[in-house]
Parts: sequence; structure tokens; C-alpha cells
Amino acid sequence: MNTAGHSEATAHRGLELTPFRGLRYDPNRVGGLAAVTSPPYDVVVRPDGLHHLESSDPHNIVRLILPQAATAGARNEQAAETLRRWLAEGILTPDPDPCLYVYEQRDGDGMLQRGIIGALRVSDPAEQVVLPHEDVMPHVVADRAALMRATSANLEPLLLTYRGDDSSAATADLIERVADRPPLLATTTEDGFRHRLWAITDPAELTTVQRDLARHQALIADGHHRWATYRRLRTEHPSPSPWDHGLVLLVDTARYPLRVRAIHRLLHGLPVQRALTALDGRFRVRRLDMPLAEALEVLADAACAGNAFLLAGDGSFHLVDQPDPDLLDRTVPADRPTAWRTLDATVLHATLLEHVWRIPEDSPDRIAYIHDTAATVAKAERDGGTAVLMHPVREEVVRDLARQGVTMPRKSTSFGPKPATGLVLRALDL
Repeated sequence: MNTAGHSEATAHRGLELTPFRGLRYDPNRVGGLAAVTSPPYDVVVRPDGLHHLESSDPHNIVRLILPQAATAGARNEQAAETLRRWLAEGILTPDPDPCLYVYEQRDGDGMLQRGIIGALRVSDPAEQVVLPHEDVMPHVVADRAALMRATSANLEPLLLTYRGDDSSAATADLIERVADRPPLLATTTEDGFRHRLWAITDPAELTTVQRDLARHQALIADGHHRWATYRRLRTEHPSPSPWDHGLVLLVDTARYPLRVRAIHRLLHGLPVQRALTALDGRFRVRRLDMPLAEALEVLADAACAGNAFLLAGDGSFHLVDQPDPDLLDRTVPADRPTAWRTLDATVLHATLLEHVWRIPEDSPDRIAYIHDTAATVAKAERDGGTAVLMHPVREEVVRDLARQGVTMPRKSTSFGPKPATGLVLRALDL
């Protein structure tokens, strides 16, 4: 593995992807690859999804990425012990040679995504090689860092995107050729996605990928907290070391466009009627007695004209839009580009959460971030809280802000499809 030191790394530009010996499940030792995979750790809806995954197979990867114990220290030690045991028992086995992996996801609606999994050099923000577009929550970074320290492993890849062009055509062609070969693994997960994985070990093919990617920068599509964790752990270990790199999936969105979805908020302890009363005429409010799908269409139409949100949790939907311009002027920071100041997520956090509802955004006991729309509504109705449903941001807006060095409010977007966790892991001591 290339483990160039930090001082040398700063002289480089572009993405530096290196092969590694992936850890993969032995399909003969588990109840099926689909049964041991999981969505990324922050997509699993607790406790429903967690319990479902734990019961699907005793070796489900969720036992590593979301271990369950009374304290944080006990959880992390449990994950480390579980990983050691699975390695000793041959549940997880390392591939014989370092390689890059071509990874494919396909659903029944014609969605096809292919990319390359490898160990990416962890770069400094000033290099503008990997562009974040969202802020992170320090307690989440601390949690992921403690887990990675305990296991000495990258348990799931980040999702990064780049915009391919003529300079990366050789890599795009290589990915398609590799996808015609017999895969290392193939499985279909319960969400209907089919997954296939191939190894690239040929030196000439590896060189092609590394040369092409060195000309590009990447946008973090999913995994801001894990990237921040990579950066923190790199500073803790003298270079050169395996911590100079982190596990990623790189997707060329010029060839394989991603879907962009919203991440919704569940506000604990704030009933819907109290949330609506607090608006006090500063937003327009309309009650929508219709199914969720139709309410989301109304939200999409309203979002084309300005900031708009759907509140739910009392059995109905409430469209909240047309904010008072004077209120926005008083509450939204003025030192950012207009594209940032007019984001729904900006108005939600700066105006509604902070000013109207008086809920600090760094309060994990008050705010939950949920990707699934129906699950957000169901949990709000069950818990007596308020679901705030969002409309997704366009990818070009995200990328343009990232290139300006402007981060969006945390959990503003959900790019997908996300890689299934559990198909390939990276142990830092291999």
C-alpha cells in the first residue's frame, strides 16, 4: 500500500486510490450474503431496523457497525471482539492479493450504478481534493472514531462522486469490461437491489484507474462523518501508516447519475399543534388531508416557488411555506451565498429550529435524522413528536456550493443508492 507521509501528500493533487486486501464474508459460513449486509450505520432506523437486521443472521454486519451494550466503551470493545472472533472462525476472510473492486448496484426500475472501491489517501481540506458539502456533528465523529480505533478497521465505504470526462474515459471503459467478467459475489438484498463485486488485480488495469483518478476531485455524497473520522484518526498516527487512507466507493456521476433524496427530521417532545401554533402567522400553513404520496407532490410544487416543508405526526399533513421575508432577514446569516441562504435546510435550522421552536440543532435527544419518509411520519405519530419532511436539493446546487467551500446544514441531502455495508471491509493491519 502506498502510505506516503502527510508532508509528501500535500504536494499531490487529485484522487489517490490504492489497492487493499478486502475482508469479505465466506458465503459458505453464513446464511446468505443478503442476510449479513446492512444499510450504512446512519440509515438504520433504530430500534426497528436494528432488531430486524440482528435477527436476520447472527453474523449480520450491524453487530460491528452498531454494536449494542450499556456504554460506549463496552459497545466498541464488543465490536472489536466480534470482529476478532469472526476472523478466527473464518466468517470473514481476507482476499489473497491487494486489489481495487468494481461494485455494481441495479434495481428493478432501471437504476444502474457502478463504481470503484479502494483505499483513498486522506487529504487536507485546503487541497480541495475531497469536497464536503455538509457540516458534521462532533459527537458522531467521536463515536465513529472510537469504533474505528477499537476495531482497527474501515467497516463500510464512503460514497464519493466525481464527474468523469475524456481524461477518465479509460477507467469508464475498464469498469464496463470488468462487469462482463464473472463476479466475486452476487446477491440481491431485501430492498430489491442486486449487488455484484469484481476484483481488479492486473497491474496495467490498476495503473489505468490510478492515473485517471489522479486528475479528479470528488464530492462526498454520503459519509461526511466517516470522512471527518478518517481525518481525525490520520492525525493520531505518525505517517506513514494505514490510517493515511480510508475506504471509499468512487462513482462517476457523468456515467452513472445518483439519486438525490431529502433527509427528514423527527422532533422529539414537540407535538404538531404546538409546532404550528409557534409559527404565529410567520409562515403560511395549509392542512392537507391526503395520502403521503400526494402530500409530497404538493410539497414539491411549493418548493419550486420557495422554502416549503411538510409537518406530520397528528394524522394529517400540514404544508408550511411562504415565510415572512423580514423573519428570514433577521434569522438567516447574511455572510453566505444566496444559494445557501435560500436552502430549505438553512431556513429550517436557522429560522424554524433555532428561532421559532427553540431547539438547538446539536441536541441529539431532541432531533433525529431519518431517511425514510414513511418511517419518519410513523415514528412521529407513535411518539407524539413532529415530523418535518423535506424536498431534496438538486445535485448541481450541492456541487456548486462545495466548490465554493460552503458547507450546507448537516444532513441536508441523501445521495443514493448507497453501497451495501458488509460486502467488503478494510482491516488496517493487513
